[in-house]
Amino acid sequence: MTGSARRIEGAGLHPGADEVRFQFDGRAYRGQAGDSLASALIANNVRVVARSFKYHRPRGITGIGPEEATGLLAIERATGDEPNTRATTVELYEGLSARGQNAWPSVNFDLSAWLNLASPLFPVGFYYKTFMAPAGAWMFYEHLIRRVAGLGTVPEAVDTEHYTSTHAHTDVLIAGGGAAGLSAALAAGRSGARVILVDENPWLGLGLLGEDARIDGERASDWAANAIAALSVMDNVRILTRTTVAGRYEHGFVILCEKVREAPAGRDDPSPRWRLWKVRAGRVVLATGAIERPLVFANNDRPGVMTASAAAGYLLRHGVLPGSRIVVATENDSGHAAGAHLAQAGAQVTVLDRRDTGTAIAAEAGATVEWSSGVLDIKGARGVRAARAATPKGERWLDCDLVAMAGGWSPALHLYAHTGGKPVWDEARGMFVPGVSEDGVICVGASNGSFDLADVLRQGHEAGLAGGSGATSPAPNVEGARSEKASAAFANLSDAGGKAFVDLQGDVTVADLSLAVREGYRSIEHVKRYTTLGMGTDQGKLGNVNGVRAIAEARGEDVSAIGTTRFRPPYVPLPMGAVAAHQSPDLRHPMRRTAAHDLHEEAGCVWLHAGAWLRPQFYRQGTETDLEAVNREVMAVRENVSIVDVSTLGKIEMAGPDCIEFLNRIYTNGWSTLKIGMGRYGIMLREDGMVFDDGVTMRLAEDHYVMSTTSGGAGAVYEWMTRLLETRWSDLRVVLTPVTEQWFAAALAGPKARDVLARVCDGLDVSNEGLPFMAGRVGTIAGIPARIFRISFSGELSYEINVPADRGAELWQALLEAGAPENMEPYGLESMGVLRLEKGHFVIGREAEGRTNPDDIGLGRMVSSKKWFIGKEALGLPEMTVPNRRQLVGVVPVDPSQRIPYSAHLVLPDRPDEIGGAQGWIASLAYSPTLGHDIALALLEGGHDRIGEALIASAPIAGKKTPVTVVAPHFYDHEGSRQIG
Repeated sequence: MTGSARRIEGAGLHPGADEVRFQFDGRAYRGQAGDSLASALIANNVRVVARSFKYHRPRGITGIGPEEATGLLAIERATGDEPNTRATTVELYEGLSARGQNAWPSVNFDLSAWLNLASPLFPVGFYYKTFMAPAGAWMFYEHLIRRVAGLGTVPEAVDTEHYTSTHAHTDVLIAGGGAAGLSAALAAGRSGARVILVDENPWLGLGLLGEDARIDGERASDWAANAIAALSVMDNVRILTRTTVAGRYEHGFVILCEKVREAPAGRDDPSPRWRLWKVRAGRVVLATGAIERPLVFANNDRPGVMTASAAAGYLLRHGVLPGSRIVVATENDSGHAAGAHLAQAGAQVTVLDRRDTGTAIAAEAGATVEWSSGVLDIKGARGVRAARAATPKGERWLDCDLVAMAGGWSPALHLYAHTGGKPVWDEARGMFVPGVSEDGVICVGASNGSFDLADVLRQGHEAGLAGGSGATSPAPNVEGARSEKASAAFANLSDAGGKAFVDLQGDVTVADLSLAVREGYRSIEHVKRYTTLGMGTDQGKLGNVNGVRAIAEARGEDVSAIGTTRFRPPYVPLPMGAVAAHQSPDLRHPMRRTAAHDLHEEAGCVWLHAGAWLRPQFYRQGTETDLEAVNREVMAVRENVSIVDVSTLGKIEMAGPDCIEFLNRIYTNGWSTLKIGMGRYGIMLREDGMVFDDGVTMRLAEDHYVMSTTSGGAGAVYEWMTRLLETRWSDLRVVLTPVTEQWFAAALAGPKARDVLARVCDGLDVSNEGLPFMAGRVGTIAGIPARIFRISFSGELSYEINVPADRGAELWQALLEAGAPENMEPYGLESMGVLRLEKGHFVIGREAEGRTNPDDIGLGRMVSSKKWFIGKEALGLPEMTVPNRRQLVGVVPVDPSQRIPYSAHLVLPDRPDEIGGAQGWIASLAYSPTLGHDIALALLEGGHDRIGEALIASAPIAGKKTPVTVVAPHFYDHEGSRQIG
């Protein structure tokens, strides 16, 4: 087991911490509690941790936080491996096991390293210029390229970790727990405002480590500790460490991703691994700091080349000295400050500064300082052995094992720009700074381009007060702070020789960017996509500004003329489990349940998350497979009788003398002839003529109606109708009331449904004459006041029974008892989907997918020509009647024994692999136990005129092709005799 070769006794935040054992690439090492995986690897003198994306060059650790572009590893976990994990953000724990990626057999010896020698054959954008012939061969080439390039691999094992999400509201959200963030939190907290302080690190105040200045008469580190202690006891302040502000959106909406724990959960530990926070903040203070830029010179990607702030940070945080003979290459005073810390820890430090003069802090600490000097090249493929220096006395090689780069600072403006903020180039400071900020958002401290400690604390303090309740307090007082120049003396990037990398993750060099400009790419967004600059997991945090400078030089323009690429959320890669955290059991997440929930559970249902509802998917019996259970339930409806919980359907009560006029305006068909006690099916359109929602509206009395909507569309339909009545048709006398959760609904379906209903109805005529199809009645069922609607989604004789929600379980039990002679059992949502598919009913969101008009789905006959309705004008546009619109059709396999692949596109049999040759796609697919083969509904170009045509259902990713026939979109009981008889 390897020890810690570079650990400095007594240094760091946790000197003498407990030993922690871990593995990397199968070899055992020792670290300390409080280490990151990166600091532990550096402490053990592990230099090569990864291979580069394109050329498979050896790579080490470059940064110290989320900006890390090179140290991407795979973390091996029993609950599922995690690829592309930044070693800088992984906290060390006992038994951690990590491995390198994008290399074979290992990162130390990678057979794909020949790509570096062959790099002249793969210039930027080479895949756009080569492999053009023979036609159709690209799929072969692409497979080879993808195998060679890339980073980690997607794990095949199912992720069994637990994730959760929660919601919060706050007056002030502060992103960043450095000097500015702490100052803002103190001011806002003391004023009485509700505050959430967020920092991505395990500790707050890291920016003040090693700071010599005194704040309010205390050492900076002591002031930070006291500030943290004061905030911790404030009831109105919540501190979230190990939490990243991942995205910022309009109206103060912010997404946070909290790492609740790093190590695997214990047997009795119910805590989640990650928690996603959805926060609404009155004011957002962005104290996100700044990211130190690398310098650009030949071979600046070698293991042992890192930013100066990272080199000093590993020493100050973890007590790890990354090198013993260190060259600090800088263009500003902060490189000298880092060099001073490293020299004081015992390293032999040489500072090469491109400027003529600057601070003396490094020299005072014992470092050698050479002015008007810089680094030109690096020697050492698997680790720095020497740096070629350009000095006023000429060029020479300096023996070293670490090169620390201080190329200036880039304010972390990603969150600022998420809602459209435009960074502005400040030539004097050599950085992009915030431009105009929207109301309720402010950048402070280094994120605002400020590096003077007193100014940083003042800005934070003022921002905190602005979001507070009006109470004031004095700003922190600073004494003895050094005055430093943030940036100066930029070198021309075009002078860098050899492979001088700008984007360390994407292997993008200065030469690549210059070539892109020569080939005609002018826009920074086009150059980004052509060269992949900033398109890696780091989003160009280290390389984007150098990239913009390189493009500006190649174009002979100022940096301000180039601008920046658009920053988009998330700020860092998010675990997919956290994004889908609503799928996890979480008492804090509202989940809607029907009144019969417990009875479904007792019946052995398999639960399905359907939007905000928890619904039975099917009811498994014994050792049935999923398909066997669904087939049994479907056939019970077709041949006998069954019952399904449909409480989730939207229900909106309508009252008033103008209801008919209102219905005529929002539905495409006419409603003036609707009689009391009857219902009518209707479809709603958006203003652009596309189908919005559908459902049945029943007329219960002269001025009383109840509208049914889709489960997922209930809220949107109610809001839409309310807006229309309040803003456009305020003269209509209509009152709307959403009552979805006030009613429980169960549907009896099947040829014996009337027999079962007759046993529990009290004095209600349920004959075909007394309760015809599309009729509605009010009465009592099993002694419960009820509304009985004869409507069908299954294509069978069916009755939908609505009762007050608090008596829903009672109704469900009574219906099951009434159906006992028929051995009636319930069916679930999956079986309902098969039944509707057999009948040919479309579903909003699948067949009506936002680009379909009524005629596309075969309901052109329901569009009235005698009245106006919303969307009517749009239906007359030329695009609405072109012959190649995608229209609803049925699809069956030519060979009934073959399965239609999921997510398939429909292609021509004589050109199945033609690029862009898709004629349409499968929208819904299921095995039909009624028919004995697969059936599908599809959207096909000109589909209504292609019935009987032979096509291929092709799913290229799955590698499956099935010959199919286009048929009418009704597979069962075309005449509808079973549901109306």
